[in-house]
Amino acid sequence: MEIVDAAEASGRGALSILERRGSALDAVTQAIVILEDDERTNAGTGSRLRIDGRAQMDASLMTDDLECGAVAALEGVRNPILVARKVMETPHVLLVGEDAVRFARRMGFGPYDPITPASRERWRESLERIRSGRLPPHAKRWRRFRDLVGTVGAVARDSRGRFCAGSSTGGTAFMMPGRVGDSPIVGSGIYCGPAGAVSVTGAGEEIVRRVLSKDVYDRMARGRSTRVACREGLKLFPRTVPVGIIAVGADGPAEACNREMAWWTNGRARGRASHRIV
Repeated sequence: MEIVDAAEASGRGALSILERRGSALDAVTQAIVILEDDERTNAGTGSRLRIDGRAQMDASLMTDDLECGAVAALEGVRNPILVARKVMETPHVLLVGEDAVRFARRMGFGPYDPITPASRERWRESLERIRSGRLPPHAKRWRRFRDLVGTVGAVARDSRGRFCAGSSTGGTAFMMPGRVGDSPIVGSGIYCGPAGAVSVTGAGEEIVRRVLSKDVYDRMARGRSTRVACREGLKLFPRTVPVGIIAVGADGPAEACNREMAWWTNGRARGRASHRIV
């Protein structure tokens, strides 16, 4: 139940902001900060390591007025989601790599090592599998390693009817340095507009290929219920590809996933795998 606890703590932290009539943006940011600070998650502290032993992290935020900010391949900070929020204050959408790190320092985010003993041990195990040739063929990769994805994310609707979506991740195992998945890509890992907010997790490359969050959002904008839109988005993927979707629209929250994933809504935490918040 430890993993479910993380989702519940995050959900309650976000809900406390909404109950004080705070913004959806503040609520989503707070939810993800809590998850990034929990080293059991694959975001912020405890992030998965690239094959060269570095922690390169991605994060993004988007609000229903189409304002957004994201970072990718970011290193040496505690909370990538807070850096992504600072990007929202610039004319840009996405900052990456060393320049994103320099931006973070200018914004006052000091050096921080997100690597934990557990993440270091997972990295050593990954290297051993690479050296021994025990990697699966590409077509079987996600089925064999479905437990190695664990992006965190949140969606919210506030008392003024405004929406926000966010996501943060350390990536997944066996990553090449510089790899960027779906989480910081607007339309893939997250999307938000007047019809609602969507955040997803799973096999990043497959999610990017299908522009999943925008697909689900467009279904909601065309009048599909939030629940139906999530379920139809899930059907774009074969069962062997792990995918989880959360969304909130005018008709409330919904989720769809083909693996057990923790998500929190109305005071209830469900699932036992990834950390997702509604």
